[in-house]
Amino acid sequence: MKYTQATLDKLEAIPEEAGYVLRYERGTFQSGYCILESKKVVVLNKFLQIEGRINTLVDLIPQLDINTDILTEESKKLYTGIISKLETEENGN
Repeated sequence: MKYTQATLDKLEAIPEEAGYVLRYERGTFQSGYCILESKKVVVLNKFLQIEGRINTLVDLIPQLDINTDILTEESKKLYTGIISKLETEENGN
């Protein structure tokens, strides 16, 4: 995965299309993010650089309750790729 602003924008679109609000804030996040499930809000550490933001979103997206039916084709393809990569890693370990 390329660490570019375009990749970050595509990753940010997945939770946003699923109804989550993505915010970048200051805080003491051990993992780089915080999920407020009941409000569908995801808060990411605003001090992360693009690479850190991308890695955090890749770790975070599988944990969210995302209905793939409402995603655009591009987002659905990226989401499916993230999930299959995670499943491959879990099966390999």
